[in-house]
Amino acid sequence: MKTVLIVEDNAGVRDMVREYLEEHGYRVRVAGSGQEGLLEARHARPDLVLLDVMMPRMDGLEFLRRFRATELAPVIFLTARDTELDKVLGLELGADDYVTKPFSMAELLARVRAHLRRGSEKSPATVLRAGALELDPAARTFLVRGRRVDLTRSEFELMSAFLRAPGRVFTRLELLEQVQEEALGSERTIDVHMRNLRAKIEEAPGKPRLIETVFGVGYRLNPDLDT
Repeated sequence: MKTVLIVEDNAGVRDMVREYLEEHGYRVRVAGSGQEGLLEARHARPDLVLLDVMMPRMDGLEFLRRFRATELAPVIFLTARDTELDKVLGLELGADDYVTKPFSMAELLARVRAHLRRGSEKSPATVLRAGALELDPAARTFLVRGRRVDLTRSEFELMSAFLRAPGRVFTRLELLEQVQEEALGSERTIDVHMRNLRAKIEEAPGKPRLIETVFGVGYRLNPDLDT
């Protein structure tokens, strides 16, 4: 049974989501604030977090900064603020997805299932290598020049796709499908993930040499670079 942590200060929303997820077979822990959420996360080690953005004292963005310092479980933002800036900022901090309030419970469940399914699928045992990059699907580790780099689950799936086909150009839609099987996000999400990945693996993120942009199409892993 998978554990979902709901961090939401609105008791009505929190209880509604908890009851719905429990009816569909999930173990659910709840927290009414960011501080309480961090304590629950350390105790429960959730498989996925549903995180409200607008909370007093410690908002969702601050929670995410602290959570991502130690945990890689997928995080889905629950946000009432439907602006591009809010969504991009959350993704840059390491969120995997977002839903905008008011949301459909069926849609939320589909997103939860999609992210949890990817984490539970059996990964190929073969270690993937290209130049200075090494990814172990079974151990869920990623190395750059022998140095371990922690990736979110979405970033890990994207690097897996790149390393399985170095040189192949992936469209944003194809990459989105790697991240979310139901393709519930927008193609803009991929640009944010690419920026995050470059910040973690490129020596000069502003002049990327590992993950190349193919203008008008998408992205590819440089097949000839061995640095």
